[in-house]
Amino acid sequence: MLPSDEELTDKGLAPKGAGSVLLLACGALAREILALKAANGWTHMDLHCLPADLHLWPERIPDAVEAAVTRYRDAYETVFVVYADCGTGGLLQARCKALGVEMVPGPHCYAFFDGVEAFAAQADQELTTFYLTDFLVRQFDAFVWKPMGFDRHPELIPMMFGNYTRLIYLAQTDDAALDAKARGCAARLGLAYERRVTGYGDLAGALARLG
Repeated sequence: MLPSDEELTDKGLAPKGAGSVLLLACGALAREILALKAANGWTHMDLHCLPADLHLWPERIPDAVEAAVTRYRDAYETVFVVYADCGTGGLLQARCKALGVEMVPGPHCYAFFDGVEAFAAQADQELTTFYLTDFLVRQFDAFVWKPMGFDRHPELIPMMFGNYTRLIYLAQTDDAALDAKARGCAARLGLAYERRVTGYGDLAGALARLG
């Protein structure tokens, strides 16, 4: 079951005065952002998450981000959008520019967890790779298996994944249970399995610059 937005968002969003920052984030990044906040003592940052399942309809992301920025921006000195492009085809970046807010660079969370430069450098060698993060391993059924219809029509798997050869799990944490689950996801899709420990990648640096 997906955790609610409230469970993965700071309670009681309120302005904190000079230097206050609102992290307006994808719900798929909530655990990682809360962990980084706690580890670094970033008490001047609040977190508000939009539903992670917006990724199923990326064309809706810019409007959802704009609505949240409009709602909260007067209460904070800075609003930082913790999304990459995420399938919006540059529309989110254009919207953030029009709103005067910054966002995380990169095409998607796989890239900034792996490191945008490193991800781009090896992209040609990984054209047939399917990626998972900690969040997507936990929510594989909700975000991959069921939306693609594999629970009802398993015959679609070779049609949709026939050109893939490998699943790479970009691991934010060293968790044996998640590793085992990710390996099982690869088996269900008929793909070779690889685990790459990335930690928080470029996300940590992007948030640290707001400190």
